[in-house]
Formats: sequence, structure tokens, C-alpha cells
Amino acid sequence: MSIIATSLLLFGATGDLSRRMLIPSLFGLAADGLLHPDLRIIGTARSALDVAEFRSLAAAALEQGIEADRRPAAAVAAFLDRLAYVSLDANQPDGFSALAAEVGDPARLAIFLSTAPSLFGPTIAGLAGAGLAAQGARLALEKPLGHDLASSCAINDAVASAYPESRIFRIDHYLGKETVQNLLALRFGNILFEPLWNAAGISSVQISVGETVGLEKRGDYYDGMGALRDMLQNHMLQLLALVAMEPPARLNPTDVRDEKVKVLRSLRPITAADVESHSVRGQYAAGAIHGQPVPAYLDELGRASDTETFVALKAHVDNWRWKGVPFYLRTGKRMPERVSEIIVQFRAVPHSMFGSAALQPNKLIISIQPDENVGLMMMAKLPGLDRDGLKLRAVPLDIGLPGAFADVRRRIAYERLLLDLIEGRQTLFVRRDEVEAQWQWIDAIRAGWASTGMAAKPYAAGAWGPSAAIALTERDGVSWHD
Repeated sequence: MSIIATSLLLFGATGDLSRRMLIPSLFGLAADGLLHPDLRIIGTARSALDVAEFRSLAAAALEQGIEADRRPAAAVAAFLDRLAYVSLDANQPDGFSALAAEVGDPARLAIFLSTAPSLFGPTIAGLAGAGLAAQGARLALEKPLGHDLASSCAINDAVASAYPESRIFRIDHYLGKETVQNLLALRFGNILFEPLWNAAGISSVQISVGETVGLEKRGDYYDGMGALRDMLQNHMLQLLALVAMEPPARLNPTDVRDEKVKVLRSLRPITAADVESHSVRGQYAAGAIHGQPVPAYLDELGRASDTETFVALKAHVDNWRWKGVPFYLRTGKRMPERVSEIIVQFRAVPHSMFGSAALQPNKLIISIQPDENVGLMMMAKLPGLDRDGLKLRAVPLDIGLPGAFADVRRRIAYERLLLDLIEGRQTLFVRRDEVEAQWQWIDAIRAGWASTGMAAKPYAAGAWGPSAAIALTERDGVSWHD
């Protein structure tokens, strides 16, 4: 049983992630009585604030991020009383002693590190030098964790020099989403799907993550990463692993992550020989979304660039369960709608007794955002007297999760992840060998793009990527679920 932390140290406490997600999430947990009564939250950043100013910043974040009826004055005041602040320049080792003095007992310390990759080394060294890597202290790492396998290994080596793997919590916030966790419940809590959850019962799987937004003041970061590394390397490969993994023996961090890494290591490499047939790069041009004009990526960025804002891949998991089943992955910016979903396409019935009636294969639709839903497309009889034979139509059986659990408050992903960090539960965090398996697969794709000179194809903002993305699936007789 892990020791519950009584100090939570937030690096980057004045930044956008902290104000939008971390502070509101911690307040939600505190207001519901889920935080240890002695837990202190210590913010740190380069900003020269005192405690009162940091608490004012936090109060403003709560006003913006929490509905008025969920933040009574007494609860807000009690939460703000938990907050402390220490200004710190990570490149100045002497500053960490003040941080250590504010923390107190490092054996009951949880650290949330959201910082530029260039600061990982000095930050870890400073924490260790100040005694904040002592036995019991645990460290959460927010992405980006490198830009390729080599840089990821360098960061992980730096972290491992002070913290053992058992006390490292690598965050992928998708793993905190309710519908993503429902994949485990859906697959392993019901006998219905498991007999068909293999190449004999499933013909293809699609995973799509679409964003309507563009750069959102992240131009320098995004242009250095692109869609493949910003979204697919982490979130989407984790979704693929959860879909394809074998049943773990137990719901614990070791068993779950062991099964995920087996999937990631089974991904067939997409090399220079097949990047043109198995991948599509795209970059949005000017267009319109929801009737509003949208500038081109290059106009938003303000300079020339071949960075992809859209990528589609045809992947294969080469193991017994999934041999021959294509996994189609796509993600992009300036898509027609904001959506994250998984489509499991089952095989057609082997024989139809309904004459000319067109039978459509069953399709499982797992919607992650913006609406959480699990739907199953089933064939059903069309009402009528059937004098000319039965007429069938595909109809949806939907489980609207918010409606099904209307008596339970929906929580954002960071609430669960922060609470798991504080309480020391690693199941929903990513292990080093998972990260490195993901980077190894992604690096091969990027090397193939570079060696073939594969350019990003233009697509109009508001479209589902370039036409080549449609051809990627259509030549296999599959259509994207739009």
C-alpha cells in the first residue's frame, strides 16, 4: 500500500495547464473530501509571486474553470488555505533549498513536473540535491518527453538517476478519461465481445482524433513536433494498445502495462519501403469550419514549413490475435469537428438468409469526446407486413454514459490522475518501456518520410484531411467513419 502524499509540488504552477486543468481539478477533489486533510499544494515557477498573489491567481482560475454552484465560498477559502508558493529558476541550484524547506518531509511528497525538456536535467539534479528525491517521493512527468527515441531516453535516464521506475508517473491524460477506462470494462467485464475480439471476428479497427482548432499560440512547439509526434505517438498508440491488448491477469499496474507493451512491440514497422502506401501526411490550407473562414497553417505560423498537421496510418499488430487486421489511425487539426472515437468493424455474417436484403456488418462505436458514448450498430427488421420479404436496416443501440450514470458527477481526466499520483497508484500512467516502444515505431515512420522526401499534402481547413487519406482505406474496401 503506497503512502498518501501530504505535499504536492506543482512545477509550472502559473502556466496555462495549471490554470485550466490542475488547479480546478485539485479544487474538485478537495471540495468532495477526496484529498488528505493535511495535503499542502506548493506551486513553483519562475514568476516572482508571493503566496497571496499565487492564491489570487488560483482563485481566478477557479472562477473561470468551475461553475458558480460548485464553488461555495467556504470551499474556495479552505482550498486556497492549502496553497503555498516558492519562486524558482530551475537553472539556479541554490533555489531548491527554499523549495525543500517549504515541502518539509520528502517521504510523503508528490511532484508534478510540467516543464520544457531542456529543464528536465537541471530540475531533477536540483530536486535530488535538495533531498526531494528521498525514499517515498514520487514524480509525475507531463509531456513532451522528448522528440524522438534518443531524446526520450536521455530524459528518462536523467529522471532514473534520482527516482526509480516504481516512483515515476508518466502522464498521458487520455488514460484518465472515463470512456478510455471503459475500454477495460467493456472488453474484460463482459463475455459478449471477447469471443469475437480477434481476427476471426473483426475485419478492421479505426481510431480517429480530430481537432477543429489550429495552433492556439503553440506555433513554435507544434511546428517542431507535428501531428505524428504531438498526438499519435502518445494518445493514439495508447488507445490502440488498450483495444488490442490481451486480458491482464489482474487490474494492477504491472499486469496492465505488461500487456500494453506487448502490443506496442508487435506493431509492424512502417519503413521507407511502405511509408507511401501506409501513411499520409497533410497540412491544412485556408478553408472554413462551421461557416467561419480559417487561415492556412502557414499563415497562422507566419513562415514556410512542411510540418504535418494531419497524419493517417495503416498499422498492423503482428500477433496471433490480430494477424491481418488493419488498424487505421488518423489525427489532424482544423478538422470539421472535434472528435475522438474508436470504431471496431466486425466481419459480415457468413451467409444471408434474407435474399436481396443488404446486410451491414456490426460496428462498435466508442466515442471518447466530445460526447462519451458506446454504440453498437445492429441489423433489425423494418416494421411492416413483410409481404415482399423481410426488410432490414442497421439501427444503433446507444449507451449514453452521462445519461446512464446521471447520479454520478463526471470528472475530468486530471482529477483522477492527480488523485492517483497523490495516492501512489500507477495503473493509468505510462511505463518507460511503453514510451520507448512507441518512439521506436514512430521514429521509423519519420525516417521513411525523410528518406523518400514525402511531403505534406494540402487539405482545406474543414475537411477530413487530403484525398490520399480516403484512398488509404478505400483501396482495402473500408471507409472512414465520418
